[in-house]
Amino acid sequence: MQKRLPDYLKRPIIDTDKTRTVRRILKTKCLNTVCENARCPNKNECYTKNTATFLIMGNNCTRNCRYCNITCSRPEPLDVNEPIHVAQAVHDLGLKYAVITSVTRDDLTDGGAEHFANCIYEIRKITPDVKIEILTPDFKGNENSLNTIIKARPDVFNHNIETVKNVFKQARPQGDYDCSLKVLKYIKDNSDIITKSGLMIGLGETFEDIEQTLLDLKNAGCDIVTIGQYIQPSKKHLEVSKYYTIEEYEILKHMTEKIGIKHYQIGPLVRSSYRASELI
Repeated sequence: MQKRLPDYLKRPIIDTDKTRTVRRILKTKCLNTVCENARCPNKNECYTKNTATFLIMGNNCTRNCRYCNITCSRPEPLDVNEPIHVAQAVHDLGLKYAVITSVTRDDLTDGGAEHFANCIYEIRKITPDVKIEILTPDFKGNENSLNTIIKARPDVFNHNIETVKNVFKQARPQGDYDCSLKVLKYIKDNSDIITKSGLMIGLGETFEDIEQTLLDLKNAGCDIVTIGQYIQPSKKHLEVSKYYTIEEYEILKHMTEKIGIKHYQIGPLVRSSYRASELI
């Protein structure tokens, strides 16, 4: 039976000059955002702050994660002008902190690592003082791809573990829990880049499962963790097994601190890019 969405997970629709300006700039540059494609509940709050998370390499993903609203289909060819357009949008929006994510592109030899790097290089040509966070797929653990990312030197490397090990294959049938941890550890061991990861809760995990995942992330050298409530995008996606209470989020904050992860965003509507600049 479908559970009722708690009031604290509902967000009002906001339509202001600022939100319209953000949408206009993105449309003019032919850019996608994960805010729109993944139906993020925080998009209007972020738009009012001239913030958006750019979604590069198309709208179609090569993986079919059962919680995600992004379409799994044959991907489009890479747009070689996209890095320049992203850089121009960062400038036009007056961003001090830019977040770039992507669909998973298993069809590409490097998983799109060079495209990520080109976005970083183009942003720094136009606005060298902007802090850049990238939220990447796992690149299948390919070290050459990870070295390409390290060479481009983003300020923050984010790769989401997404869920606990006991639920992982159900939620991410084409992903690998241990591979995701290895990706985070490789970046940490081979650079001084800040590393970050996030997970959704409400997919059938226990508090013990969450604690183990936090321990795994800590052991992988993860500097920042985000935890937020999974919200079912449609009836075709995995159902919500539980809506966590505000009090339970406080318990998770204490758990995270006890494990030794000092920097985190934990709350019902937290997403991996939510208020990202504040953590830095």
